[in-house]
Amino acid sequence: MKAVTTTPSDVDVVLPCLNEAEALPWVLDRIPPGWRALVVDNGSTDGSAAIAQALGATVVHEPRRGFGAACHAGLRAATAEVVCFCDCDASLDPRLLLPFVRAVRDGEADLVLGRRRPQGRGAWPAHARAGNLALARMLRRRTGLRLHDLGPLRAARREPLLDLGLTDRRSGYPLQMVVRAADAGWRIAEHDVPYLPRTGASKVTGTWRGTWQAVRDMSRVLAEAPVEAPAVGKGVR
Repeated sequence: MKAVTTTPSDVDVVLPCLNEAEALPWVLDRIPPGWRALVVDNGSTDGSAAIAQALGATVVHEPRRGFGAACHAGLRAATAEVVCFCDCDASLDPRLLLPFVRAVRDGEADLVLGRRRPQGRGAWPAHARAGNLALARMLRRRTGLRLHDLGPLRAARREPLLDLGLTDRRSGYPLQMVVRAADAGWRIAEHDVPYLPRTGASKVTGTWRGTWQAVRDMSRVLAEAPVEAPAVGKGVR
């Protein structure tokens, strides 16, 4: 199995992790050469942190539970100019981030998001897809962005991301990133990506209850008043 570099790089990949021991080898083996994997352990009890470290990843420990808490801990721990985010459950291949990073570096976009395209049965449960669609519509009304997905695969420059002042530490974190980026005039692009059935049980969208809890978290984000943040682009793609 390919070792994941632990030396500083110009791209860091933040991988929020809660009991993903089974998926980690597949995910880490697909980190592009020269990039650094930052596995943010969010209180795993299945040895995920030890597995990640053994496979060459940099492990960040975030005791505060929550998807946003793990993502932001990874962002703060990153040192690369460009930071990517990817789920750690083998539903998304980190190699898909290569064109995302290229678009950010080339100045084509300030934030690139992956639009998930389900591959096979069970890749994206109906209730999770319905919740995502509802949020995309609410986002369009709030910002004018014609996005189709609020998925976890994304790339942007680290310093501007930190300047957004993200505060949500639960399921609303990915949406808050998009809303505040839009308010700051960032150019936001969306690329289709294949979405595979995840390994293990979902912590958020595996049930109707989890899905609608996430929807409530994100609805709260949409109700926030606009927050000024430094602009890095002009307009929205």
